[in-house]
Amino acid sequence: MSTAGILVGALLLDAVFGEPRWLWQRVPHPAVLMGKVIGRADQDYNNGINRKAKGMIVVIALVLTAWVLGALISLFGWLPQMLLAAVLLAQRSLVEHVKTVGDALRLSLGDGRMMVSRIVSRDTKNMDQSAVARSAIESGAENLSDGVIAPAFWFLVGGLPGLLIYKIVNTADSMIGYKTEQYKDFGWAAARLDDVLNWVPARLTALLIAVTHAGVAQWRAIRADAGLHRSPNAGWPEAAMSRALDVAVAGPRSYDGEMQEFPYVNSHGRKTLTANDVDACCRALWLTWAAGLVLVAALALL
Repeated sequence: MSTAGILVGALLLDAVFGEPRWLWQRVPHPAVLMGKVIGRADQDYNNGINRKAKGMIVVIALVLTAWVLGALISLFGWLPQMLLAAVLLAQRSLVEHVKTVGDALRLSLGDGRMMVSRIVSRDTKNMDQSAVARSAIESGAENLSDGVIAPAFWFLVGGLPGLLIYKIVNTADSMIGYKTEQYKDFGWAAARLDDVLNWVPARLTALLIAVTHAGVAQWRAIRADAGLHRSPNAGWPEAAMSRALDVAVAGPRSYDGEMQEFPYVNSHGRKTLTANDVDACCRALWLTWAAGLVLVAALALL
């Protein structure tokens, strides 16, 4: 079976079954195992002098380990590759997490704040309804790229080794890729490599959102808005999603009690948002996923 054919099966398995709780209550999720390895490396090597060099060596070791492991598993044929790829894709779980915010917001603002705090790192205790909905939409757009399109892209490019390399680097970035005093040196290599690996997928995600919603005629505006984001990649899917829903995203938000004046993405879009906009985002996530599935299926047929 071709790599694209295996990916079609993995995308469908993930969409149907998502993250079965009964399974991950019995065995550790691969992403959890990756996190433990990275956490141990952080504990053992993020100290003393030459932290940047140590961080680079850790990332090289992680990449090589992922490549070897992926190559070994691939020797057993297409089925284990498909199953592991399905586990490491996150479409259904992503939509479920975003939808939960909208459902909670309909119950009360407090419930909405509590649920959105599970998927964003910004302060949530003083958010109004629009800020809760906006945060859920931003998270949905960014994680569509990081959790679905990027893993699928790297599986197509490099098979299971490519997927595992992407996931271990992305996990490392989420754990140590911060510009804080503790991680600015040790996490530098992980953050930079994650930027490189997400460069194409972020723009591909934006293109898929645009094609299925606002249209590529707005590509110039999407590109301009993406440049407003502090991340070289996250702004692309967020800009495309904001145009698809005709809403303004990003903007001022608080981290660790300090308000930061980030610019709005699609500043002319609606700034008063509700749970209905979160639902619209979920529909957009599925429609974009479907477009990606069609594209991969076409590659499989070719």
